Amino acid sequence: MITTLDEFLAVWQYEVSVTQRMLDALTDASLAQSVAPDHRTIGRLAWHVVQTIPEMMARTALQVSGPGETDAVPGHASAIADAYRLAAASLAEQLRGSWTDGTLAQTDNMYGEEWSRARTLGVLLSHQTHHRGQLTVLMRQAGLVVPGAYGPAREEWAGMGMEPPAM
Repeated sequence: MITTLDEFLAVWQYEVSVTQRMLDALTDASLAQSVAPDHRTIGRLAWHVVQTIPEMMARTALQVSGPGETDAVPGHASAIADAYRLAAASLAEQLRGSWTDGTLAQTDNMYGEEWSRARTLGVLLSHQTHHRGQLTVLMRQAGLVVPGAYGPAREEWAGMGMEPPAM
């Protein structure tokens, strides 16, 4: 649970760096990859992660820069990565300028429920992590190298002079 703004911002900084590395690894060709017909593509899933930052935080009265909820998925991976970079930085800036530790106890109507702002920040983190996990599967299916998040990815072990764990 988030208890201070500085605590969230420290976690956010790390999580943003992981997500940014993943989005930067996407290619234009990979954006159409889906696990099955009628499922989200890499492009749609990555764009959803980006769109959620300003969408969710607008429910707390923060005006975070980024794409609108109905904006179409860009056709270029770099546009998705750039939009994420902007939204993630904007959120940190808005929080530093508008909220205090006391603000975290305030509640907002979030999708028909009353959530503390601390909970909203926690859900934002969990939401991003959840979809990032889905992206790793799609990225592997698309033949992309997946950057490690909480430890090295399979491809990163060799760069560390080590063998990957046995499968």
